[in-house]
Formats: sequence, structure tokens, C-alpha cells
Amino acid sequence: MRIGGFLKHSLIDWEGMITAVIFTRGCNFRCGYCHNPSLVLPGLFNETEDIESEEILSYLNIRKQWIDGVVISGGEPTVHPDLPEFIKLVRNAGYRIKLDTNGSNPVMLKELVSAGLVDFVAMDIKTLLKSSAYYEITGSSSLRLIQRISESVSILRTSGVQYQFRTTLVPGFHTEEIVEQLKKEFKGDPLVLQQFREGVTIESLNDRQSFPNS
Repeated sequence: MRIGGFLKHSLIDWEGMITAVIFTRGCNFRCGYCHNPSLVLPGLFNETEDIESEEILSYLNIRKQWIDGVVISGGEPTVHPDLPEFIKLVRNAGYRIKLDTNGSNPVMLKELVSAGLVDFVAMDIKTLLKSSAYYEITGSSSLRLIQRISESVSILRTSGVQYQFRTTLVPGFHTEEIVEQLKKEFKGDPLVLQQFREGVTIESLNDRQSFPNS
């Protein structure tokens, strides 16, 4: 698994928990408002060396009494086939796991949930679950994307694992009508609406990329 960042202490990434945060490299989306272009764009993240998993595990093994859990974020963690094996190593070290995901890999998500490898999942709902709306934000033209996102939503709703859906409200994208529709569609779910923050984004770097249909 390619790791591009490691935050040793955080009080804001898992409510009520002191956590360490691991940031994976690579993502199958190109959301213009993404604040982590150095984890998403290969032209940026290939300029620096990956952080070795052994280095992170060594740190975690000697910090058990100060850290409650580990957050795995990105990028998009589920693009890495060896994610389950890495999580097993972290859990064996005695930590609870929170996963941040865009929900585009329901097969991986189901594997993690079924194996008891995650304690909390925060899944991004970019916008209304329509292909045209998702394309506008993510740049992904995958024909089965909305089906996969919907599968992930269903997995979390029936998983028994603590979860939340979250949407970043971006000026120019999320109208009042869209927000109201999202609230209705996810009425029975924990839905968090986050305000967009200014800063260096993929859009500001003007580096939109195309996607294969998959």
C-alpha cells in the first residue's frame, strides 16, 4: 500500500478519539475542490518517496497508551488491494480503525466490514446519485459508478458498523435544491454537510485528468 502522509496525533478526525491518521496515495476521482492534490495526482506524489508501513507500525506499537484509534484516509484507500492486510496489522497492534472512503469500491468495503476490520466508516456522498452529477464533480465517467456508490450505501446501512455520510458543499455545484434532495434521500442516516474551505486544490492546479470507463 502506498502511504503518502502520516499525522501522528489528531483530535478532529474521529469524534471523541485521539487518533493517528494515515494518508494513502492515489485516487480514482479528480474532484476539483480536493485539498489533497499531492495524494491524488501521480505527477505530484511520485516526486517523493512513500512512507514505509513498517515505520508507521513501529510508531503505533510504542504509542498504545496515548492513541485510541487509527484513521485511514487518502487519496482513496480502497484502490489499494493490500488494504485489508495492512489494516489487520494495525488491528493486531491493538487499535480501532476508521476508514474514509468515496464508496466506489463496494467489494472492498464489504470485505472489510464482513471481516470486522473497521469500526467506523465515513463515506463521501459527492452529490446526488446521478451519473451526470457525479461526473461534474469527480471527472469519473465510469458507467457503473452510481451502482457501486449505491451498493456501498446499502452495505453501510446494514453493516452494524458505525458510519456517516458526508457531503462537502461547494459553491457553484451544490444548490439549495440539491442539498434538500440529499437530506431527503439520506433522512434516516447520519449525514454531515461540510462547508468548502479555500486553499490549494486540484482545480487550482488546473490538472484535471481523464478516466477510463470501468
